[in-house]
Amino acid sequence: MAATVHQIKPGTYNPELDDAERASRDEIVALQTKRLAWSLKHAYDNVAHYKAAFDRKGVHPSDFRQLSDLSKFPFTVKTDLRDNYPFAMFAVPRESLVRVHASSGTTGKPIVVGYTPKDIDTWATVMARSLRAAGARRGMIIHNSYGYGLFTGGLGAHYGGEKLGCTVVPVSGGMTERQVQLINDFRPDIITVTPSYMLAILDEFKRQGLDPRQSSLKYGVFGAEPWTNAMRAEIEQAFDMDATDIYGLSEVIGPGVAQECVETKDGLHIWEDHFYPEVIDPDTGDVLPDGEKGELVFTSLTKEAFPVIRYRTRDLTRLLPGTARPGMRRMEKITGRSDDMIILRGVNVFPTQIEEVLLGTDWCGGHFIIELTREGRMDEMTVLAEARPESWDGAGLVPHAERAAAYIKNTIGISTTIKVVPPDTLERSLGKARRVFDKRPKG
Repeated sequence: MAATVHQIKPGTYNPELDDAERASRDEIVALQTKRLAWSLKHAYDNVAHYKAAFDRKGVHPSDFRQLSDLSKFPFTVKTDLRDNYPFAMFAVPRESLVRVHASSGTTGKPIVVGYTPKDIDTWATVMARSLRAAGARRGMIIHNSYGYGLFTGGLGAHYGGEKLGCTVVPVSGGMTERQVQLINDFRPDIITVTPSYMLAILDEFKRQGLDPRQSSLKYGVFGAEPWTNAMRAEIEQAFDMDATDIYGLSEVIGPGVAQECVETKDGLHIWEDHFYPEVIDPDTGDVLPDGEKGELVFTSLTKEAFPVIRYRTRDLTRLLPGTARPGMRRMEKITGRSDDMIILRGVNVFPTQIEEVLLGTDWCGGHFIIELTREGRMDEMTVLAEARPESWDGAGLVPHAERAAAYIKNTIGISTTIKVVPPDTLERSLGKARRVFDKRPKG
């Protein structure tokens, strides 16, 4: 029997199935309405940035009465968080925090996020939910290859695994040879890792002459970067495992905002009792109806230390009805970002489109980079694609490269040069894969 609204409490977790996962859509909507009212007031009363932003827009938390009223409130963007570096976006005194994480800061000042004890418990709860939806069960061993430290991935998966009752092996990223050794020796059931690094682990299995299909791994939880269903098929076939997608970002809480369910693999169920999603037109900011593709926006419903109001993620997706968890809506797999889109001679391209073409061949192992250059006034795209060891001919697989380039031209509409490089020559990512190197002159 589904829980009533007042019974769904943040931080509680039943390792068999959370009450909120059983709730009806009506119960979730009622809970969201109540929690949104609290979150808007909490942010307005305790964060100077939100008070000023609401006042400029001419709205007050008391103007919120139903979910559609959220569209009256201003967006939050990444520059707002950087402008308030390091602690000015916190809604509690710094002394109330038990942990601080930060982004890598590769594109400017890092974004700093903080957690109260209740926030940590909420995060562990949604991660435990996510792992269970991916196939994990109490007593299983999790090989956690997400990076630890300021990056939220490692500790997010770690606390969720412990809350679920699993044995967590905190391997972190890197030392790929050792990763394979520990998988063979400890015989974990689950691996949590970025999909691009899973390909590096696959390469190491093959280098050591090991059959990955004979490994103990049954489930993979892959996130932190966009990846395609073609890559899912590659990993599942190589390891004889179920691979599911997890979604999260530090600004919202970390990993565990949404998760694919292993029984359906039809998009990621958003844990809507803690995070309210919207999809907007990236250009106008208008809220789009469910089913239409646009930019994903999140408002936190239960976070104490670092509430976010209408945060523009720049990730592109659409919202769909729930399936395996009927009360929770799904988001489609992320197809790209509104701010990492490549515009080449007037054509919009996402790296995932190139990835899909390469993984559709029998000669590319999935490692590739895109270089953008400018010759005269013309932008040029070159794709360096790494060959599988068994396919490499020592001469660049020129006919295969030309066929791939022709296919990209015919389907995506851009001219590109494909250069096939020998196995193990492209740099391996230990975290998020950097796919695009823009060498075009600025200005």
